[in-house]
Amino acid sequence: MELTKNYSPKNKPIMVLGTSSGAGKSLTVTAICRLLKNLGEKPIPFKGQNMSNNAWVDRNGGEMAYSQALQAFACGIVPSSEMNPILLKPQGNLTSEVIHLGESKGITTAKDYYKDWFIPGWEVIKKSLNYIYSRNPNCRLIIEGAGSPVEMNLIHRDLTNLRIAKYLGANCILVTDIERGGVFAQIIGTLELLKPEEKKLIKGILINRFRGDLSLFEEGKKWIENKTKIPVLGIIPWLDDRFPPEDSLDLLERKSHTSKPEIKVGIIKLPSISNFSDFDPFENEESLLVKWVVESQNLNQFDFLILPGSKQTIKDQLFLKKTGLSKDIKNYSNNNGNIFGICGGLQMLGTVLEDPFFKEGSKVNLEQSIKGIGLLPLKTTFLKNKITRQIKSESIWPQSAHVNGFEIHNGVTELESRKDTSNIKPIFKDINLGWYKENIQGGTIAGTYIHGIFENDDWRDYYIDLIRKSKNLPLLDKKTRSYKMKRESIIDNLANEFNKHFNISSLLI
Repeated sequence: MELTKNYSPKNKPIMVLGTSSGAGKSLTVTAICRLLKNLGEKPIPFKGQNMSNNAWVDRNGGEMAYSQALQAFACGIVPSSEMNPILLKPQGNLTSEVIHLGESKGITTAKDYYKDWFIPGWEVIKKSLNYIYSRNPNCRLIIEGAGSPVEMNLIHRDLTNLRIAKYLGANCILVTDIERGGVFAQIIGTLELLKPEEKKLIKGILINRFRGDLSLFEEGKKWIENKTKIPVLGIIPWLDDRFPPEDSLDLLERKSHTSKPEIKVGIIKLPSISNFSDFDPFENEESLLVKWVVESQNLNQFDFLILPGSKQTIKDQLFLKKTGLSKDIKNYSNNNGNIFGICGGLQMLGTVLEDPFFKEGSKVNLEQSIKGIGLLPLKTTFLKNKITRQIKSESIWPQSAHVNGFEIHNGVTELESRKDTSNIKPIFKDINLGWYKENIQGGTIAGTYIHGIFENDDWRDYYIDLIRKSKNLPLLDKKTRSYKMKRESIIDNLANEFNKHFNISSLLI
């Protein structure tokens, strides 16, 4: 143990490893966090290294993966970047932004990452563990691995699976997704590739996403236990409740539950989309149908259109132009369409994007200044340093409401001096957080830097009611349950299902 000279964890950590990416590690950690919270323990989530553009900003302005923030909510605690000390944010062309303890430290290629960042990465992981344990001596860490722990070409430089498991002496469970098929091969293959001292850390196996009668897998369970000498601690049935995916590719697989939508929402699926958890609150709105837009088309089928955040704004703006989507969006606006941009989406709605320091994808395309879609008279200049902070403000439009959220962006946006700006107005009392304008022919064009804007129930209701009025629909019932209450309910349901089908007691030693 290297935690501190005179310190070691009082409660054995639990680590969730997977036979592959997408096996269900993140949801398993979330469920265990809520189960232990309900048992009166003090769980804290931890993932040494995560790769995701779906981020959260903690109260100190530090970036972390949204999945660890969600796990912190399951624990009933405030998210902090120490729970995810290394965040890699992919930005295309085999490069990623490296974030340590919430702060951007540089850009790396995949080839150079393990050579240049392995040692400082391991140091920042140990620093985070020291911080957590020194302030929470009675906690139990619930640790999430990444991908597979036996990627043999990378295992000597693995920062977030077996290295952490051995370092902490964690009780590990191996999660596998039976929905993918080949579950026996996944389990046996993973265990066979572990060293003897590593295999000893595996205290149980969890079968995830089983469809049908659980009793039908009883023989399979016995075979696994006889072959591996490791108990199958649970078989988790297929669950309908959905959580934010970590990979933007998974967005295309998400289907709306709404059977009779009154309003159709189109969200542009940008190649470098970020913070797509911004749109999870829409799944709490039974009247909304969400569809992801991936190619040029007539957008008039939608009642409102959203341009999401982007990790590479200039690159994504060039994508919109190349595919014809930029023209489609303009045509939609001219046909009484309602458009809302968030962060990079706001920037793209403007007239000019300037990238003097090659921060937003212009270096790849050799264009440091390009035109935006041109629907709002706004100019954005990308500077060297990123803005990351939590936000509390009050909206002016569509109505007055208290708003919470956070900013993550590299750019300063201002009204363009050469344009007529008399018809553009601030959305918030803090006038630099967003703008809107009403088209003469009908519809609105608006955008904000606030991620999580739609998590604010009153503000979301006012915006949706704006759309409903234009369709002569009755206003929303204000008695509907809040998004955050819905999120808590989903976490509770997840934990209840795990409690029914997962024997966690053997891990609590």
